[in-house]
Amino acid sequence: MASAAKPHTWISFWFALTIPVIFWDAGYCFMRPRSMVGGDLHWIWSPYALYQDIDYVYGLPALQRGDGFTNAQSLLNIIENFMNIYYLYLAHVAESPVAPVLGFASAIMTLSKTFLYWAQEYYCGGCAVGHNDFKTLFFLWIVPNGLWLLVPSFIVYRFAKDISASLRVANGVAAAKKQ
Repeated sequence: MASAAKPHTWISFWFALTIPVIFWDAGYCFMRPRSMVGGDLHWIWSPYALYQDIDYVYGLPALQRGDGFTNAQSLLNIIENFMNIYYLYLAHVAESPVAPVLGFASAIMTLSKTFLYWAQEYYCGGCAVGHNDFKTLFFLWIVPNGLWLLVPSFIVYRFAKDISASLRVANGVAAAKKQ
């Protein structure tokens, strides 16, 4: 079955690029403390040596207090990742008209989780990142995490337009059949 909307290369690129990043990130979170500095598996996640001190959600403070948010968010990331993989399959292999709906749902999930992550920092007064100076916070937390707000927002917008166009076409076909 041919898809109603041709897949957008930039969206597929984003999903393909982020799939390994998300699995790697979730691996770090699920394997704590072994993935952290001093852990036997830290070599796999060595860049987190810096990040675990910038964002305490990823660091010792959250782990020591038994904060479940980090792994709960990672579990949702894994689900989202499988949705991204299935989107790529539906869009590029099966050429299914359902692909934009799945991509839309996955992007909404990314956007919602990221917004929740930022809102948590706002409402707790920067409890996990407020210890950073502005330059560190800006370049190593706001900019990289901001991408997870910006790009999914554009994806949601693009898929919403595609889905709306498909629904208008389907509505027109249904109306024509009634005549």
